[in-house]
Amino acid sequence: MPNLKLVEAVTAGHPDKICDQIADGLLDEFLRRDPQTRASLEVLGSHGMLSVGGTVLSNADFDCSAVVRKLYEEIAGHNDVEPFVNIGMSKPAKDTKFQEGGTTIVHGYATKETREYLPRPYVIAQTLVRRMDDLRRTNPAFHFLKPHGKVQVVFDGKNVKTVILLFEPDGKVSDQEVKTKCLEQIVEPVLGSVEGVQVLVNPYASYGGGELMRGSGSTGRKTANDTYGGLIPHGVSALSGKDPHSPDRAGAYMARFVAKSLVASGLCGNALVSLGYTLGRAEPILVQATSGTGEDFTELVKAQFDFRPSEIVKRLDLAKPLYRRTACYGHFGRVDMPWEEVSDFSKIPVM
Repeated sequence: MPNLKLVEAVTAGHPDKICDQIADGLLDEFLRRDPQTRASLEVLGSHGMLSVGGTVLSNADFDCSAVVRKLYEEIAGHNDVEPFVNIGMSKPAKDTKFQEGGTTIVHGYATKETREYLPRPYVIAQTLVRRMDDLRRTNPAFHFLKPHGKVQVVFDGKNVKTVILLFEPDGKVSDQEVKTKCLEQIVEPVLGSVEGVQVLVNPYASYGGGELMRGSGSTGRKTANDTYGGLIPHGVSALSGKDPHSPDRAGAYMARFVAKSLVASGLCGNALVSLGYTLGRAEPILVQATSGTGEDFTELVKAQFDFRPSEIVKRLDLAKPLYRRTACYGHFGRVDMPWEEVSDFSKIPVM
């Protein structure tokens, strides 16, 4: 019986990802000026309109509209939109004690099947969209690629069954030439061999809406793309636009850190860590850590780690402008991020 899985990933120019990058780029600017910033930012773009809202508690003071315009121009390559910024801004009182807590559920996962400690289907999908973007930016032969694109990969067990590339072509290159270049320069370098693989390039119609000029996007609509490709449970809230003290963000990163540490220490082949938070309480109301073979590491991780968001920020050193880089190609598997380091469990007795 077939064991089919479908994973998708989107390019940096996808409208939802543009909004995520703007939200996290703006967050980085606040953190650069005030590491204790508390923020929840939302970005909506549609047909030439760009709206930025949310709430911010920070001592940082700068022109948010100018930063948003600069971010959009860097991402999209033009500045044809005029942002409307309406953020509820306030400054913390002296000696403010920030309240911790929030209602959320987050999950972290790791597996030894790839060097990134991520599911192989997800790694392949993200590698394909990253290659699409790299070729579009650096190789004149791929001028036909527009920023808005998506990849879907179907697996049957461990084998790639189908690869679908979707993007908005410029119409100046024949369909056959587009397909040949995509096969030879995008798909084959990633898969190594396409024998037995069905490769489809814009199989039904032209895809894409032209970034935010002829399409629409919003923060938080690509949470599967941001985490584990929909193969693993993911949190109920967006990551982008949230400051690192948010349990949505701090919890997701800590759950990944713990799961990867369990696998990297050789305790299991894969691990899933789940955390649940509620209002008015810093400690999670749920901590669970298990392996795919049923081993329970919950008591071990509870004894080793403090899952309060403020302590997570300290342990992983999160109060820094790190986050725009996470807003495309996924938040996990990046060697330069602190939650991708590991804690060695190998010498700790399993409880």
